[in-house]
Amino acid sequence: MIARIVIVLLSGAWMPAVATPACGTAPVQVQALGPGGQRAAGAYLVWIDGKPRALINIGTGAALRFREAGANVADLDVILLTRLHVDRTADLPVLVESSLAENRDRPLPLYGPSDNKFMPSTVTFVRALFDSTRGAYRHLGNFLNPLAKDTYKLRPNDVGEERRRLGARRAPDPDIHSAFANERLRTSAVYVTHGSAPALAWRVDAGTKGIAFSEDSGSGGLERLIKNADLLIVNLSVPATLSPSAVARLAQTAGVKQLVLSPRLPGNETEALDSIKRHFAGPVAFAGDLECFTP
Repeated sequence: MIARIVIVLLSGAWMPAVATPACGTAPVQVQALGPGGQRAAGAYLVWIDGKPRALINIGTGAALRFREAGANVADLDVILLTRLHVDRTADLPVLVESSLAENRDRPLPLYGPSDNKFMPSTVTFVRALFDSTRGAYRHLGNFLNPLAKDTYKLRPNDVGEERRRLGARRAPDPDIHSAFANERLRTSAVYVTHGSAPALAWRVDAGTKGIAFSEDSGSGGLERLIKNADLLIVNLSVPATLSPSAVARLAQTAGVKQLVLSPRLPGNETEALDSIKRHFAGPVAFAGDLECFTP
């Protein structure tokens, strides 16, 4: 009991004294916790009716931004990971440990890519962090231990794993995979190309709004995933598999209504925007820390 109290106190020590207000009053909002580059690593939060419901990635610095946004883990419905690199996952232990102070009373689903010979699956990755016997942070093992009663449970899932168990080909396919869904939102994903690492593009549908997130190019599955999305958030990191003009053409062809780009590109933003606006008719903006967007 004493150890638990110490963990809770320490996990809260880094929280800001005053959180900034949440996004505006629109039913669905997307907030950039860290657009990447020289800022906090890429992560986004989907707010639904004033509550943070879907977290996309949780890279370096994103857990602090999560608290600065006024968000609570207790409100999250799901965490979605695009890939398992450190700049997309590093703050997951920080976020989980800080949530001890919140008394969350339901499981927290977490979805990400399956494995290949270069990278673990999401289930293996989460277990490597939090397993109570072999995990790197085994003091947080109760988040995975089904017999423990003093914490909620993390529920990691590999996207497309069921199909692999049924004997489908091992290489990720271009099909759209349904993932988490509840009365507030639906999520789906498609595998995209990111060097040797398995990677996903995600879509979150809430009410009549569709928000898509992609960092990489893909087959026809990506175009189908983002079709008629109200908002598409694209990472233009270097090296990128999607150039600004390619992003614009993809968004225009798919009927996307609004584009948000990350990370900031000092000295190159005007050139990138000019390139995109030649091929895409909708609004375009670069994301800043804690900036909110209405789909």
